[in-house]
Amino acid sequence: MKTSVATLLFTASLLAAGQAFAADPARDHQSILAMQGDYTVDFAFDETVLLQPGYERQAAMRSGGDETVIVVEDSPTRIVLQHILVDAKSGHVTKHWRQDWTYEASTRFEFSADQTWSVRTIPADATRGAWTQCVYEVSDAPRYCGTGRWEYANGVTTWTSDLSWRPLPRREYTKRSDYNALSVVNRHTLTPNGWTHEQFNTKVLRKPDGTQVELAREFGFNDYIKTTEVDFKPARDYWQATAGYWAKVRAHWDRFLSRAPGVHLKTKVDGMAMIIPLFTQAGDVQEGKTVADASIAKVFADWVEPAPAERAAAAGQSR
Repeated sequence: MKTSVATLLFTASLLAAGQAFAADPARDHQSILAMQGDYTVDFAFDETVLLQPGYERQAAMRSGGDETVIVVEDSPTRIVLQHILVDAKSGHVTKHWRQDWTYEASTRFEFSADQTWSVRTIPADATRGAWTQCVYEVSDAPRYCGTGRWEYANGVTTWTSDLSWRPLPRREYTKRSDYNALSVVNRHTLTPNGWTHEQFNTKVLRKPDGTQVELAREFGFNDYIKTTEVDFKPARDYWQATAGYWAKVRAHWDRFLSRAPGVHLKTKVDGMAMIIPLFTQAGDVQEGKTVADASIAKVFADWVEPAPAERAAAAGQSR
């Protein structure tokens, strides 16, 4: 894929930021850890700029929930945060998304084709002094990564990613077929009341011949507001009971995502062929039952395979 002028300009600004702000990984580390805690979350997505003739702006999306963010791993150069949703009325728990942060990561996975994530090298200038955030869905399957530096200008703590690809979210692929990828810049900011996640999205149809059609731009705003009004004990109990199981699941994913070529999923885009058995096994573990390692391995053997090998030129194209 050809690198756009906008991408080059954004990369240049990222490198310039690295020159303007001296790296402070210890301070960055504390900023990432500050995202742990209990929150009421508001999710908002609005299409803004319409880019194709006849394209009609889609209805705005609004939703919300109550979510706790738990630290799973913590070292000076790597932090893993697990999000878990709780229904305040029933106490029902849902393992949600996960975010991993790595300081000066050498590689990351990138959404390169339908149901395919290729592991690629991050340029040295881009990763120097930077943190790479990788995001995973409920089954710990990959979604996207972004690389950027934490900044503290004017007393505001903010991390901004470079431009990268991600697959459609559930709110879209269940009702849209006119595009198949999002080109995204993410921004995380700590606030007095919690933290925010801004998403600067472009909805893109990536065609088999390598050409692309940009349909519309979208702004996403996720507002994590600290709360003491919700009982998150069910979420913490769930994680205490199942953390060991999910560590084994992550280890299976890491065998594909820690090195090239990456991973290809044989499931449908909703991923339910993996989500259902993995969540069922986690439920069994929560009830005190034993789940054999071979049972986890079978889910991966059935639905996961290495991504196709990339040519060297293609592997160097991050976006």
